[in-house]
Amino acid sequence: MSDHQPSFEEHLRQRGVSRREFLKFCGLMAATLMLPAIETPRIAQALGAKGLTSTELAALGVNAAALHQYTAPAVALAATRPPLVWLEFQGCTGDTESFLHAGDPSVSQILLETLSVNYHETLMVASGALATKSLNDTIANYPGQYLVVIEASIPTGAGGAYCTIGGRSAQQIATEVCSQAAAVITTGTCSSSGGISAAQPNPTGAVGVKQLLPGLTNHLSLPGCPMNVVNLTAVIVHYLTYASLPPMDYQDRPLFAYGNLIHDICPRRVHYDQGEFVLAWGDEHHRAGWCLHKMGCRGPETRANCPQVMWNEGTNWPVGAGHPCVGCAGGSRAAERAVSDDRRAPLPGLVSGGLPLHSNTQPGPDRARRGLVHQRHVRHAVLFAVPRLAHHRPVPA
Repeated sequence: MSDHQPSFEEHLRQRGVSRREFLKFCGLMAATLMLPAIETPRIAQALGAKGLTSTELAALGVNAAALHQYTAPAVALAATRPPLVWLEFQGCTGDTESFLHAGDPSVSQILLETLSVNYHETLMVASGALATKSLNDTIANYPGQYLVVIEASIPTGAGGAYCTIGGRSAQQIATEVCSQAAAVITTGTCSSSGGISAAQPNPTGAVGVKQLLPGLTNHLSLPGCPMNVVNLTAVIVHYLTYASLPPMDYQDRPLFAYGNLIHDICPRRVHYDQGEFVLAWGDEHHRAGWCLHKMGCRGPETRANCPQVMWNEGTNWPVGAGHPCVGCAGGSRAAERAVSDDRRAPLPGLVSGGLPLHSNTQPGPDRARRGLVHQRHVRHAVLFAVPRLAHHRPVPA
């Protein structure tokens, strides 16, 4: 029996993905990570690609002579892909849903499939004692080598009794697994900062991973409700290529994904600069794709690359479909505001409840009714963020 392990490129061929599409993916990952084009061949090499021809290099915008002189080595981990443990605690499985709807098939999905995913409760075949054994074996056999992805918040109330798996609390499991991991990636707002689960009065004592384990030094956060699988894929690609996590900000968020305010990269920014705002749902300005700032958009205070990577392989994103950003990547307070108008501090130009300040807006019973309508719209945005629900086409801008 042959011990040959198929490379990532061979996996792609088996799934009907051409080398051209693979190299295009590598270029996309370099662009997503905000790396120069000269890094694209190194990403391809780290993922298992054989030598690139001069024609392929030219198509990627890379000068072969410059590449030869560029001596910064890539760390090829393709031959021994690190084991991956995916933990789910107190959450809605939205980040797993985001991963599962990456495409059919997409290079991103195939890449994550080729990792040695030793433990993922939602996706693995094993259950019960066999599943627990897989987790324990990974910790024992690969100390300091495995990657951990954590989804959902960790309840600390009642001694951790609100979330137990196999007789152990989420606190105990997270503490043990993270202590020996090569890197810990928290996906979604709940695992990053507590999210909606930590909304007041927070009866379960929900916290994010870094709040539970403040001493983590190998931690990276991908907040969002849910996180975008493109960003998770880019982080994995960076780790496979350079054996390290990408540069991060003070909240452990990768700069390539959270370095800019949504407001600064939003396609509707031109309407903001020209003072062209939507003032009512469904009005002519809303249909024309004007700025949603006065409808409660959180873009001016939220850092994320949603306008650039979007969802469903770049099909659309909430603002493109005519709904304001709810700031789901902004932390637990932002996630709490996204589903509760009475806890949401108004933006300039808004009154409490998210209603626009019109010269003809007067207090009365109709305001309460419209506030409930707005609250229903905001709640819809959280559901809309799940990729399988977001197959709408952009509103013309």
